Formats: sequence, structure tokens, C-alpha cells
Amino acid sequence: MQVGAMTIIAQNVSQKTEYKMKRGMLRLLCLGLILCSNAGYAQAKKVKSISMYGEPKYSHNFTHFDYVNPSAPKGGAVKFAAYGSFDSFNPFIIKGNSADGISMNYDSLATAAEDETLSEYGLIAEYFEVSPDNLWIKFYINPQAKFSDNHDINAEDVVFSFNILKEKGNPFYRSYYGGVKNVEAIDNKTVIFNFKDASNRELPFILGQMPILPKHYWRDKEFDKVNLDIPVTSGPYIIKDFSAGRYITYERNKEYWAKDLPVNKGRYNFDTIRYDYYMDYLATMQAFAAGAIDIRVESSASKWATSYDFPAVKDGKVVKGMFERHTPSGMQGFAYNTRRPIFSDINLRKALLYVFDYEWANKNLFYGQYSRTTSYFDNSELASKGKISKDELELLAPFKSLLPQDIFTSEYITPTSDGSGDNRPNLRKAVKILTSNGYSFKNGDMVDKKGTPLEFEILLNATDAPTFGRVIFPFIKNLKKIGIKAHIRAVDANIYKNRLDDFDYDMMIKAWGQSLSPGNEQYEFWGSEAANNIGSQNYAGINNPAIDAIIGKIVSAKNKEELVTAVRALDRCLLFGYYVLPHWYLAYDRIAYWNKFGIPEVTPIMGTSFSTWWYKGDIK
Repeated sequence: MQVGAMTIIAQNVSQKTEYKMKRGMLRLLCLGLILCSNAGYAQAKKVKSISMYGEPKYSHNFTHFDYVNPSAPKGGAVKFAAYGSFDSFNPFIIKGNSADGISMNYDSLATAAEDETLSEYGLIAEYFEVSPDNLWIKFYINPQAKFSDNHDINAEDVVFSFNILKEKGNPFYRSYYGGVKNVEAIDNKTVIFNFKDASNRELPFILGQMPILPKHYWRDKEFDKVNLDIPVTSGPYIIKDFSAGRYITYERNKEYWAKDLPVNKGRYNFDTIRYDYYMDYLATMQAFAAGAIDIRVESSASKWATSYDFPAVKDGKVVKGMFERHTPSGMQGFAYNTRRPIFSDINLRKALLYVFDYEWANKNLFYGQYSRTTSYFDNSELASKGKISKDELELLAPFKSLLPQDIFTSEYITPTSDGSGDNRPNLRKAVKILTSNGYSFKNGDMVDKKGTPLEFEILLNATDAPTFGRVIFPFIKNLKKIGIKAHIRAVDANIYKNRLDDFDYDMMIKAWGQSLSPGNEQYEFWGSEAANNIGSQNYAGINNPAIDAIIGKIVSAKNKEELVTAVRALDRCLLFGYYVLPHWYLAYDRIAYWNKFGIPEVTPIMGTSFSTWWYKGDIK
């Protein structure tokens, strides 16, 4: 979040490019880590980094990450496209639409490297100290750390940030920080978080990624009120100027205290970063071709194949780059809202899997660029494969009565077609599943046991309609062949966000990014508590104690083997629950850019990060 490989994730990156600029921050919000403070100590010890297994990749005196250019020049400008509008500079609350790129304004206590997944390095915190029994963590704030107004960052700011995010921030924070018993400022530069118990082994790392907010700025303001007051912040960029809903420009804070830290060397190189807002894909494509936008993360396979034939591409002034990633693809698909009666039946959800003709879409719409998603963790060792393993069975056996029995006897197989467009064999299978479970035909309509015709709405953000409409309409056509009616409802960005927050939809296209170390964020995605929390990412409305328990096993895993087993078990629960009709994924990012940027030679496992690019001058 991501997050990455799938079309809609790439699209979200295009819409929310701060994901790339602050990728380490967002990724580590998703780390399921096992506490190991530099290989473990009998006594707690102050260290500059912490890791899951053994030593972190980078030593305590490293000078820069391997995937950056430490000599990258500072300067120049870069322009991105954003969609819709914005009315807020506060990305931490549920209200409003925050401006794209705003997370570049905020730093956290710790940060991650792009070429490893299980370590964390000091940023605002110069040192960590973790108890061997995983009951507390101390952060020692760097004496040089300052906010954008030159006010010192102190322990009371950390305490304030934690409390305000839990009390008035997005509901996500309340569940994410739920394992903390209390937080205390020991002195002006030291803060301790005490945990309720030792079971949540990733909690120290989650707290390390908490954005740090200035108490002196917010103490007399309404944190949860939407406004466009330029805030005091803690990150490498500050807001330079903006026009509400039209554009926002950030400038590199030349007084940024952490610019020479090893974790930042070679990063945040542009003097200015601007986001211009557009209403649709065509407008952004035209702007890119004209040079009004510098970089595009392309979400559409067909556009990648056909729309980049303008003169600048042919002349080498625009480069089409493909950047590999070696991270889980996550899940993109048609998400069922199981809170709605029509999709509360697993048999209907399973039947619709046979209606979507992926092979035809990949051949005719995507130029064969994609792979079919068969796991929530494709492109990684975390994906479940074949029939259930002995270790997975042992983990899931206590919950057998709460889970679909196919988990224990069958391999999850995604239906395939010959790609010709004649999907009748799979449609017959869909009808057989439905009629075997109480559905029937009445006057040409498929009806449920009460005789109610099956009909539902697919919710879309209006900006996504041109891209996904051509995928949805063939799906609707196939649904009609078996007597099911479906309709597209495209709404503007504000209405779309509100409807998602309120779970006001039957079906919609959604994506969940995943990391190589899943953890507490899985509660937010699939947990029962999140199912009823307004604004959560449990869009499918999953409410199953067995899934809650398996997520708990992921969070409390004591080693990598336990983690992998628990994640694969969760994968099976989600797949055989048919909560999402899977789409497709890419193992690389499609990025087109004007050839005026320098890019490091090394691409880390997480993929390229715009925070490491630099301006090298316009091509002649």
C-alpha cells in the first residue's frame, strides 16, 4: 500500500504518489516482525537498528543505503498528476480528501531500507531500547531533531502524537496501537511505550513508524476538522503553495535536520514536487505527452501498449521503463460486500468466480501482460500452493467448524477459459453451483430461495470508469447469460470515498497491498472488529473468529517458519471464503518518464522509489 504489482495498485500509486516517496513508511506499517534487538540480548541495550533475524543488513556506522546514489545532486522540479480534488492537509483523519504527496511532510521515529524487509533504522529516534520479553520499547530522540518551524522534537511530541492519533485519528490507529498499555515521557528526549502483553511481536516496529506531530502546533486546534491551514510538520518537504483542488507544490526543506543522516543520503533530491489535479485519464495522458507532467505510473495495459506513440517517445525524450519488484502482489479484484444479503451466501460468491473470463480479458484487453491472481500473496513464498500442508492443517484444525470444508480437502483452483470469448463451459458450472444450492430460473432470471431475482450494483470511482468499464461490461454480459443483472454506478471521488467509508456498496473493485512480513494490518483488512469500523479496509465485511485467530498466529509468530505457515493458512481461509473475485497482477511497475531524471543503477527488492531519483537536466 501497499502497495504494487496489480493494475489498481499501480493506479493508486499514480493517484497517491506519496506511496512511492514514503514507501518505507507505508510498507513498514505492514510488517509482521519478530522482535530481535541486534541478535537478542539478555539485558535491554541501546541500539541504532533492530531486526527480525540476527543483524540488520546495514551496520551501525553505515553511510548510505546500497540502492541510492549518495552523490545525487539536489535541485530541479518534478510534476505528477493527481485525480479529483483535495480539501485537507491532514492525512491522519477519516474526514476530507487529503492532498496527494502530503505524507512527505512527516517523518517517523524509524524507517526501513528498500532492500530488506525485516529491519528498522533510526530517524527521529537516534537509538532504540527493547525489553527482551517484548513488554516495552524506549525511543531516544535525536537531539538534532526539529520540526519545520525549527522547534525541537521532544518526547512530549511523541506522546501527543500517539494519543491524538488514537483519540481523533482514523479508526485504523485505535486498533493498530491497541496493544499499548501506556506511553510516558521519561525525560525530554526519551519516551517509553509499555505493552499490555508480549504477544504482539511487531508492536515495537509499528510504533517506530508512527508519524510524529508537533504538540505546540496542534494544542489549540481541532485535529479532526477539515481545513487547508498549512501545518507545522516533521519531514523533508513542506508546502510551498497551492490552489484548493487544482494543484499543490511542495518544496524541499533546506533546513531539514535529517538530510545528511545515512537513511536519507541520496534521497529527497528534488527542490520542488508538484501535483496537478485532473478529472480523468485522457486529460492526464494529454498533459504527459505535452510535458506538463513528468512521470506516469501506468495502470492500464492497453494504454501502455498503444498510447505511448507520440513524438517524444519516438525521439527518446520519454522513456518507458519497467521496474521489477520482488514483493507479494497483494489482491485486486471484485470485492463482495458480504454485509449485503445478496453476497452473504458463499455459494453465490463462488459461482461468480466462473462467470469472469480472465483469459479473454488478458488476451483482448491487456495484451497478455498480466498473470492471474491465485493468492493474496502471489509473487512470494507466502502464497499457499496445492493442497493444505501438514503444518497448515495443524493450525487450522481447531477452527474446522468455522471454515469452508474445501480448505481441508481441495486445492484452490481459479477457473480458466480458452480466451475465445465463449465461456459457456464455465457458465454451466456457475449455474450448477447455484441450482445445487437453492437458486433457480424464473422467467429467465436467476432467483434466490425466496424468488427474488439476483441483481446488484458495481461501484466505481468516476475516474476509474474508462479503465475498468471495459473489464466490467463483458462480466456484466456473462452475468446476464445466467440470469443475473448487474449495473455500474460511477460516482465522483468525494461520494466514492464516503460510500466506501460507510460500506455503502454491493460490489466494487478494490486492492489490498501486502508486504513480505504481514502482521497487524491483517486485522484491518480481514478482522471481525474492523468489519464494523467505519472507514476500515475490511471492505468485504469478513467476520469470522477463525480468521481472527489465524491473524493472531501471524502476529505472534516466533520465527519465519511459523510466520510463513500462518500466512499460508490465512491465504487459504480468504481464498476458500470467496470474499473477492480475483483479477490479475504484475511483478513490475510500468513507469513512463521524461528523460531528464537520474535513476540509481540498483533497483531494490521493493521496486524503484521516486525518493531516490534526481533531476539531471532536460534532454536536448
